[in-house]
Amino acid sequence: MNNKILVTYASRAGSTAGVAEAIGKTLSEKGARVDVLRMQDVNDLAPYAAVVAGSAIQNKQWLPEAMQFLKDHQADLAQKSCMVFLVCMTLAMKTGETYRPFVSEFLAPVRALVKPVSEGLFAGVLDISKVPSSSDRLKFRLSVLFGVWKEGDHRDWNAIRSWAESLSQFLPALHE
Repeated sequence: MNNKILVTYASRAGSTAGVAEAIGKTLSEKGARVDVLRMQDVNDLAPYAAVVAGSAIQNKQWLPEAMQFLKDHQADLAQKSCMVFLVCMTLAMKTGETYRPFVSEFLAPVRALVKPVSEGLFAGVLDISKVPSSSDRLKFRLSVLFGVWKEGDHRDWNAIRSWAESLSQFLPALHE
């Protein structure tokens, strides 16, 4: 059996890519052979024993290319251990932890396509200069002004590594 693990992601401004790379590094340190690839660069899941898939959240949803990845590979993902994660600025709010159940529901459309054995929910990075829409930039600036968010990197690297370490129980590649 192939014992390679795919960590794949969809990202807009790079913070989800950083989370995926940290997950891949943690799994590699546990002894796994890991590829970390953008979802658009994945054509075939046959080489992989398990898949860790993640997306940034935009408008309470996984990015369209992430959902398309799941649809395109749904049959293959049903035959493998599949773990999913999201990166969402709601979790970076002052009371972000209280929103975890709400943010978890952003994965409902994902769960309708695949049956993840584990889910990771992580805060991201707020860099207003990378927000593409001028109206969204204005909304974020006002939110920062009113104390809803702070600009900066809100990723909790310890939580990300801890979640990645917890995945070993679902990864046959680490037990061969």
